[in-house]
Amino acid sequence: MRINICGVAIDRYSFNEVVERIVEHTIAGGKPEYVVTPNAQHVLSLQEDAHFREIYRHAFLVVPDGVPLLWAAKFLKTPLKDRVNGTDLFEKLCAIAAEKKLKIFLLGGRPGAADKAAETLVARHPNLKIAGTYCPSYGFESKPEELALINSKIIAAAPHILFVGLGAPKQEKWTYANYRELGVPVSVGIGVSFELVAGMVTRAPIWMQKTGLEWFFRLIVEPGRLWKRYIIGNPLFILLVLRQRLGFSKSE
Repeated sequence: MRINICGVAIDRYSFNEVVERIVEHTIAGGKPEYVVTPNAQHVLSLQEDAHFREIYRHAFLVVPDGVPLLWAAKFLKTPLKDRVNGTDLFEKLCAIAAEKKLKIFLLGGRPGAADKAAETLVARHPNLKIAGTYCPSYGFESKPEELALINSKIIAAAPHILFVGLGAPKQEKWTYANYRELGVPVSVGIGVSFELVAGMVTRAPIWMQKTGLEWFFRLIVEPGRLWKRYIIGNPLFILLVLRQRLGFSKSE
C-alpha cells in the first residue's frame, strides 16, 4: 500500500520489509527494477518536474528516507511504518549480499568515495563481492562516450545490486534511462551514502538521526552546499503538507 504525501506515493513498508523485498527480487533474478529513496527535497523537486514524477510512478519501491516524511505522514493521518534511510539500506544490503554471495556495483560519489566505501565494507564483510566501482566524470550525463562507458562497465560486471550515488534527481533520471539495458535485478539510488560510509562526510549522531535533526547536522557540516536545500526547502515542504491537510493540494 502506498500513501500520498504532497502528490508523491510512498510505500508503507518497514525497513526490514523493504530489505526483504529487494533481496527476494534479487535472488529470484526478476526483471530489472529500481528503488527510490525520497526525502523532503525530493518532494519539492517532484512538484515541478513531470519527468521526475514519471520515474517515481514506475519505481519498484518508493521508501521514506527522511524523518520529516514520517512526521508529515502522521500529521496527514496516514502514518508510515518506518524510516528507510538510504545509507542504512546500503549497509544492510551489503551485509546480506556478503552472506548470500551477491555481487554489488558502486556508481557515483565524489572522486574516491566509491572505492573507499568498498574498502570499508569489505573490511566489515570479507565475503562481500565488489563487482566494480566507477566515478563518472563531471557532466557525464551530456557526454555520450562517458554514458556508454558506464553502461559497458556495469554490464560486464553483471552485479546483482547496483548502488547509484549521483544525487537527486540525477541518479533517478540516469537509472530510469538505463536500468532496462543494464539488466541488473535491483538498482538503488542512495545519494551521499558512499561518502558517509567512507568517512569522507561525517554522519549525524544516532540521537539526531532518530529525532529528525540529521538535516541540521548536515547543514552545519556542509553549509555552502546545503543551506538553500534546508533553509529555504524545509519551510516550503511544511507549507505543502499544510496545504494537503487543508485540502488545497493535488492528489497523487
